Amino acid sequence: MAADVGPPRISVIIPTFNRSELLRRTLWQLTRQSLPAGAFEVIVSDDGSSDPTEDVVRSFADRLRIRYLFQEDLGFRAGTARNAGARAATAPVLCFLDTGAMAGREFLSRHLAYHTGDAGHNVVIGYAYGYNPVDPLHELRDLLARKDPDDVFAALCDDAAFLDIRHEQFTRCGFDLDRRAVPWSLLFTVNCSVRAEDFRAVGGFDEDFRGWGAEDMELGFRLFRRGLGFRLARDAWVVESPVERDFAPLMDELKANMGYCLRKHPEPVMEVGYTLLGPDRSFMDWNDEYAKLLLWSDKARDIAVVDEIVAATRELPAGARVAVVGSGGSIPASLPGVVAMDFDPAAVAAARTVDGGRHQVHHVVGLRTPLADSSVDTVVITSRLSGLWGRWKDDLLSEARRIGRGVNVNFACAG
Repeated sequence: MAADVGPPRISVIIPTFNRSELLRRTLWQLTRQSLPAGAFEVIVSDDGSSDPTEDVVRSFADRLRIRYLFQEDLGFRAGTARNAGARAATAPVLCFLDTGAMAGREFLSRHLAYHTGDAGHNVVIGYAYGYNPVDPLHELRDLLARKDPDDVFAALCDDAAFLDIRHEQFTRCGFDLDRRAVPWSLLFTVNCSVRAEDFRAVGGFDEDFRGWGAEDMELGFRLFRRGLGFRLARDAWVVESPVERDFAPLMDELKANMGYCLRKHPEPVMEVGYTLLGPDRSFMDWNDEYAKLLLWSDKARDIAVVDEIVAATRELPAGARVAVVGSGGSIPASLPGVVAMDFDPAAVAAARTVDGGRHQVHHVVGLRTPLADSSVDTVVITSRLSGLWGRWKDDLLSEARRIGRGVNVNFACAG
């Protein structure tokens, strides 16, 4: 646009696929920002559309600092599209926005405020009114076609059905994400921002994800490990346009992607998240369940199980392959080599030094392990799992039976 002056302060990256009319409305809302149009840039990263998406983008060239990128349609590759947009971005802050997320007038100003001054390095999770892919508020489509998002917000802000699907999780932590054990599980790219240097330092989105879900949370996990804080920006809100979805296949894609997360990061927090995608479970319980695991890990720190392991393996034939779930940091000298697994990182570190490091040691609970089917003769589950048994018994036994030909559980509360 002719009025461009100086570098942009924030880059808005919008991945899209065959939603040209919805994109048009999303871009229109960005022309109404309180932040001057010259202070931000918009990058539309097209994941292979066959509709007039490019024409829609070009039509805003006189109102926005806007660019269009295109990648071939090779299936759902939203993370790859976002990475392309981030590579092209020139601002110090990246804001990720979905096609169909209608921004309020203060949207970009508020996102910027969380990254300036003494704000520090944070991942900012913006609020998304109407965002509920499981049970969308269908009347929003008509309202957003007739009204600006600020008017829709004013009309519906007290309606429980209008709230972000994550709202209950936000309230549980008092809207302070640093009080959560797993703050990054609420990072959805419908509306979020991060400094470009932090995004690039962790390598951006993992482009090996395919299909719907989990690539944003996995990025959040790596940013969390980098030391970034997580901030909820209720004032940097959008109203999400409802989209018709067949949710069953999306859940299959999410589970496949969570399986990839677990293979990439084989550790307790990912095990818990993956397992909560099973029947009669709630993925939204991830934070609470992992927090309980951390509490038990503290209580179990001094539970020694060497005698249990010796007793459980005494009658095994020579050369039997043994896996121990809840091994602790000590492994009996009588065992020539075991697969040792524990949820406590300190115990795992200790186990890795036993007998010169000859044992195979994994930092896992035992809900979903890196072992292949029937890869050991016997799985021993020790009393270090006693505090988790009531909640995870069926899952622990199912996994033990998958990897072992026999299972030995001999602690008192295991009935």
